[in-house]
Parts: sequence; C-alpha cells; structure tokens
Amino acid sequence: MKLINRTLPALLIAAGIFFLGVFIKAGIDNFSNRDRVITVRGLAEKEVMANKVTWPIVCKEVGNDLPAIYDKITSTNNALIKFLTSNGITKEEISVNAPDIVDLQAERYGSRDFQYRYNVTSVVVVTSGNVSKVNELIKRQTELLKEGIAITAGDYNYQTIYEYTDLNTIKPGMIAEATHNAREAANKFAADSHSNIGKIKTATQGQFSIENRDPYTPYIKNVRVVSSIVFYIED
Repeated sequence: MKLINRTLPALLIAAGIFFLGVFIKAGIDNFSNRDRVITVRGLAEKEVMANKVTWPIVCKEVGNDLPAIYDKITSTNNALIKFLTSNGITKEEISVNAPDIVDLQAERYGSRDFQYRYNVTSVVVVTSGNVSKVNELIKRQTELLKEGIAITAGDYNYQTIYEYTDLNTIKPGMIAEATHNAREAANKFAADSHSNIGKIKTATQGQFSIENRDPYTPYIKNVRVVSSIVFYIED
C-alpha cells in the first residue's frame, strides 16, 4: 500500500512532464510555422463602358467688331442648342461657357501684323450619362456645316472626357476575384514545394485604376486592382 502511495504521485509527475513536453514542442512547432509564409499578388481586371461623358463643342470667331462677333456667337450657340435638344439631349445636360476673348492688339509681345483684332472662343458643354447618344452626335456634328457652323477639333484644352463613376458596384466582385487569383498562385507555389497553403496572415488591397482600354475607344474603360496577400505555409 505504501508502495502504491509513493508510485502514484511519481507517475502523475512523470505524465505531467511528458504532456508539458508535448505542449512545449507543439508550441515551438506552431511558432516556427508562423514564420513560414508566402506573399503573392492577385490581379483582377474588368472592361466597362463609361457612364458619363463631357463633350465640349468649341467654335471660334475672329473680327474687329466685338458686337458683331457677339451676335455671331449667340446665333451659333442657339443653333448648337437646337441641334442637341432636337436629338435627345436635355437642356439640363447643356451649359454655355462665357466666351474667351483674346485682343491681339493688346498683346505685349504679339506681332502687330494681323488681319483681325479679336479672337473669340465659345464653348457649349454637354455633360450626360447617355454616352451612346453623345457618341452618335459627335459623329454627326459635321451636319452643322450646313448651317455655317465650323466646330473646332483637336484643341488640347477642350478634350472630350469619358468617365466611369459606378466603381462601388463592381468593387466587391473584383476584390473577391483578386483574392481567388492570389490563392491559386499560392497553391501552385505550395504544390511545387510539397506544402499546403494555410490561412491568410495579412492582405493589402491595392488602389483601383480606371484607364482607357486604348487610344481609339476612350469610352471603354479598363478597371484594374492588384491585391497583395500573405498566406501561412503548412506541411
């Protein structure tokens, strides 16, 4: 009986030491595995149609008589507005900028050899969500030549701008796609190294970029995001 009483505490102590060693080893292994990670990038891209367009319609007039130029500009603007509204553009989508007047005679460093004193630029701006309609009218703007209206094209200061403003709608799906692509890349790396991918340690979402798909179709946008994700590696 005395032997049993002495043996039992010793066995309990031995068992405690054994399990303590197991737990310590597991903790060390777990701590060691925490340092085994892989960082991968996941790309998601999507083509979308622009849903907003800003179309500046530029006309220029030159002359020596400002009142006469003003009358001409007013007549031109009225004709432009009529052309737009009769083809589906609302008045709320149209704005008329104040004319930009250059007095060549007042230019300090300009040449004094000029035929006309005043150079006036008038801009009627269409801002619309109906991109397809505006694109149609841009192609048809040569019809204004029949009314004696010459549209100035190619002015760097007055470029047609296409925008995509509904990013929040597609953002969740693109983030999920980027994460999925990152995990696929991580799984391929792990398979090659005979390991497995564990949980995500950290994830960083890159900035979304919206750019023209190409120089010829600025109304088609390419939306892009790259996420950087760190995965744990397990045996």
